Order: sequence, then structure tokens, then C-alpha cells
Amino acid sequence: MSTALWLAVMISALGTLLMRVVPFLWMQRRLDNDTGLNAMPQWLGILGPLMIAAVLGVSIVPVSPSVISWAATAIGLLVTLLVWWRLRSLGWPVAAGVAVYGMVQVGVALGG
Repeated sequence: MSTALWLAVMISALGTLLMRVVPFLWMQRRLDNDTGLNAMPQWLGILGPLMIAAVLGVSIVPVSPSVISWAATAIGLLVTLLVWWRLRSLGWPVAAGVAVYGMVQVGVALGG
């Protein structure tokens, strides 16, 4: 692998580590001074859902926008939601959505 790729991997790893460790260390120090979870600031409770929403937003937009990639994304999202609604789990809906997305993309490529 090239040096630029290794550098990008290391920066991504460091960023991921800091996103997890800094709030933990900050809260650990704060909870030592104050007592109870009432000392937890509101922004820290919102941080997790915001990161998940950001990852979801980036994942929904196709890399190369076209009618087929948008259709595959929409169908994959629909299947993901339907499987989640039925099973109420995390793994199976993601697997089903990815599989359907791939089948739509491959099916169009083979059929077209």
C-alpha cells in the first residue's frame, strides 16, 4: 500500500479513537468532581445519535448518482426497514438491505 493510503488509515484510526476516548475521559473527570448522572451534559447524550445519523446520511447517497443507483438505494432502504419492522434486530435488516441493493445493481448490470 502507498504511504498516502497508510497515512489516511492512521488519521482515520486516530480520529475514531479520539471520538470515543475524549468524551469518556472528560466525563470520567467530571463525574469524579460531581456525583450522579445529572452531571452529564446534554450534548454528550446527543452525540451518539448524531454520529449514527451522519453515517446513515453518508451511506444513503450513492457514490455515482444515477437512476439505477438511487433506485437500488431506495429499494435497499425499504427492505432494511421492512425486515427491521418484522424482526426488530440490527444484523438481519442490514444484511437484507445490502443483499437487495447488490441484487438490484447486479441484476440491472446483467440485464442491461
